[in-house]
Amino acid sequence: MKLIGRKIYKGIAEAEAIVTKDGISFYGGIDPDTGKVVEVGHELEGQTISGKVLVFPSGKGSTVGSYTMYRMMKNKNAPAAIVNKEIDTIIAVGCIISEIPCVDKIEIDKIKTGQNLIVNGMEGTVEVK
Repeated sequence: MKLIGRKIYKGIAEAEAIVTKDGISFYGGIDPDTGKVVEVGHELEGQTISGKVLVFPSGKGSTVGSYTMYRMMKNKNAPAAIVNKEIDTIIAVGCIISEIPCVDKIEIDKIKTGQNLIVNGMEGTVEVK
């Protein structure tokens, strides 16, 4: 199945999906040194997003989240790619400065945790393998 969305940041990544219906705040919600979700009560609390395709509706929280994403990239703990239903500026800037392939306008309810995805930020597509 190939889902067609909007290009946010170029690049192609193939990895396992980790999906949540909750928004994500990278500032305070993710530990940039481990890639673990630390936001109390979050659907992904305690799980690691590093090296996975992170699928979520939209971002939330402080603009510092973009720099947290950059720090994760520097620490080699960033997601392989990001897929959103509707991207916000914090996540978009974070993907651009961290060079994380990103696509939005995707029907994320068609993606399940554990599926292998190919995210093509140059075409704006997400392929479920």
